[in-house]
Amino acid sequence: MPSLASRLATESGLATILQSGRDAKLLCAQRFVRLFAYGASFLILVPFLASLGIPDARIGLFMTLTLLGDVVISLILTAITDRVGRRRILAAGTLLMAGSGVVFALSDNFWILLLASVVGVISPSGNEIGPFRAVEESVLAQLTPTAQRSDMFAWYTLFGTAGTALGSLASGGIVQILQDRDGDSNAAYRVIFIMYAAIGIVKCMLTLGLSSTVEAKPARPAPSSSAEPTERSGLLSGEGASDTSLELTSTSKPSIWLRIRSLFPTISHESRSILFRLILLFALDSFASGMAAPSWITYFFITVHSLAPAILGTLFLVTNILASFSNLLALPLARRLGPLKTMAFTHLPSALFLALVPVPPASAQYGTPLAMAFLALRACTQSMDQAPRQAFLSAAVLPAERTAIMGVVNTVKTLMQAGGVGFSGVLAGRHQWLLLLSGAGALKASYDLLLLWNFSHMRARQEEHDSA
Repeated sequence: MPSLASRLATESGLATILQSGRDAKLLCAQRFVRLFAYGASFLILVPFLASLGIPDARIGLFMTLTLLGDVVISLILTAITDRVGRRRILAAGTLLMAGSGVVFALSDNFWILLLASVVGVISPSGNEIGPFRAVEESVLAQLTPTAQRSDMFAWYTLFGTAGTALGSLASGGIVQILQDRDGDSNAAYRVIFIMYAAIGIVKCMLTLGLSSTVEAKPARPAPSSSAEPTERSGLLSGEGASDTSLELTSTSKPSIWLRIRSLFPTISHESRSILFRLILLFALDSFASGMAAPSWITYFFITVHSLAPAILGTLFLVTNILASFSNLLALPLARRLGPLKTMAFTHLPSALFLALVPVPPASAQYGTPLAMAFLALRACTQSMDQAPRQAFLSAAVLPAERTAIMGVVNTVKTLMQAGGVGFSGVLAGRHQWLLLLSGAGALKASYDLLLLWNFSHMRARQEEHDSA
């Protein structure tokens, strides 16, 4: 019988991360240092822009354009990553990250800062931006056996959460010390951006340490005896279309269009069908997440329940701790139920508890404690679907398509979440909290049920590919 320590290491996924190869550990380290930088810069970004005398309206424009620019650039980079090279794209992203930090440390011009934020990598929210996550998750899926992917993605997520928390803590401490010593807030903010640029260089060094194993495996050539496109040969988007690689190896000189087209991956017909359904479902969930964004929940407890800042801070500290470590609790379930059922069965209670948060009236004796309890109960299962979701997505598409498809999915989720945040502003302005938060919970519950209904009978595409 295995020892208790061995069983705990297996159930928590710790054994998987310890036994993983050097490349997987380097990718987890990259996520930690990257989210450390995002957490540090996010905390002081708006105060820094305000210290330059930039009006609030232009700061809002800055945040919006940064997000939109990131979506476009990330979509393009993740689409060509497997052809250009994963290490090259990751290294280029780290250099852009370092460059944007340098610009923010030296410049006062709004438009120069905006350009650096859009073209470079500056997170306006402290969350993941840029092409890094999609590429890293695709590599981890390639390096990790199917049965252990939930373990790997759970620890990958946990490294990011820890990085964000420690980055925010370090940034706040450094700025406070420098302000108390020199009395110059702007100079203190610039020190953080210098640190941001230095972290970009550290991340570049970690990227250079990756081996060639992380690169996409070459696609299998189509059988010469058959002119019919098959799933194994790539399935180009048009019926009867000739393979781009054949066009490029012909004696005629390829056009510029064909050269550009050759950089983008081919997506099989079945993967396009799966991607379309997943995009619709993830868009629904992300829109609901935008409606229930932490900023709006904070505003709800301040305006409706009149919570003091200290109590509110303690509440969100508890919920963040619960949400972070619940990732590991999902691993034993994923091993027994599979990623899809784990996603739905853990996310559904979270959605129901979210819908209950605005129900207790603030005037009731236990109304406020009950609303806080519902929020804490929501946090217990809120993040349990993240690692199984990435494991499920990795298995739902073919290996050669993962990077591009994950890039598309992350882009759509970002856009829909931004739309949910904007839409919730209208309802919050009218104090329609029941419609806002309970509506978000209802949308999330619908996402869980539709996910089960659409994909409960689907098997892993890697197995299908190998048995074809």
